[in-house]
Amino acid sequence: MKPSLMDFTQKELMGMIKPAFRVKQIFGWLYHQYAQNFDDMKNIPKSMKEELSQKFVVNPLTIVNKEESTDGTIKYLLQMQDGKTMEAVWLKMKETQLDSNGEVIQEAKYTICVSTQVGCKVGCTFCLTAKGGFTRDLTAGEIVAQVVTLKRDNNHKHNRKINIVYMGMGEPLDNLDNVAQAIKIFKEEEGLAIGGKRQTVSTSGLSTKIDKLGEMDLGVHIAISLHAVDDELRSELIPMNKAHNINSIIEAVKRFPIDTRKRVMFEYLVIKGKNDDLGSAKKLVKLLADIKAKVNLIYFNPYPGTDYDRPSRADMVAFQEYLIKHGLLCTIRDSKGIDISAACGQLKEKTEQEI
Repeated sequence: MKPSLMDFTQKELMGMIKPAFRVKQIFGWLYHQYAQNFDDMKNIPKSMKEELSQKFVVNPLTIVNKEESTDGTIKYLLQMQDGKTMEAVWLKMKETQLDSNGEVIQEAKYTICVSTQVGCKVGCTFCLTAKGGFTRDLTAGEIVAQVVTLKRDNNHKHNRKINIVYMGMGEPLDNLDNVAQAIKIFKEEEGLAIGGKRQTVSTSGLSTKIDKLGEMDLGVHIAISLHAVDDELRSELIPMNKAHNINSIIEAVKRFPIDTRKRVMFEYLVIKGKNDDLGSAKKLVKLLADIKAKVNLIYFNPYPGTDYDRPSRADMVAFQEYLIKHGLLCTIRDSKGIDISAACGQLKEKTEQEI
């Protein structure tokens, strides 16, 4: 596989491509015009394009399949140069707001959920991605290209704000070097200029890597996929918990550099009959007592062959109300794309079965 131009920061490209002003032009083509190939770069000399095409590709991804939900969610299956596939999701978070004259007062807000690996090593028992095992890490360019590809496909101008969550297929902290590089490339002022505050790294809790990400001081938010309040259940759901138990995760979170105005997000996947009772809610309050936390309750999305069930709406609301009553900020995540392949890895699985 050739490296992609999207694997590198502007400064790194300047070390490889001369003169420097050409790099600025190329950066504009990549991140402002969403160029797909060298032919798209109209003001770059033909000889330079030919030389660069020997060493690099522009966008390393192609769209293989996509499903659109009635709520505006679009799930993409993307293929890489080696034929491997992974998913990215376009999420509409807020609708466009109009005034009484029909003028736009606030544009719709979107989040892109990106994958960081083909498959995953963590092996969560509730996760469809885990069923396929681990294949490889994504390069920084393959992570960056997911955002470029989805923005391009949705005619989303480069300077329109977008949020990124590293919450798709794979464990981001298991591919920390490439994820950190992608974060830096997204932040490039002459590129997409997506600041750290608009980027959230979601982890199943590699406590030592939480510390390492904190030391990098990239200004990103962190979200912890907790899903259980005791090690016994968490080890059932997330076998990796044996090496990184709940206590080690909580301690690492306390050390993580967080903007004092912000809260640490704890994702809690609610599974019927497993962790949806008020006894679990009580333990969760105690566990997060010393952290400025926000809990996001997530409905389990069933998929063919799973042993787990979706909780009832009443149990979700009761759980949420208990947390709020006891001082924890808590939201219930609306299930997006429930009418399409909502679970991570589901579109990939379905597409491969059809081929």
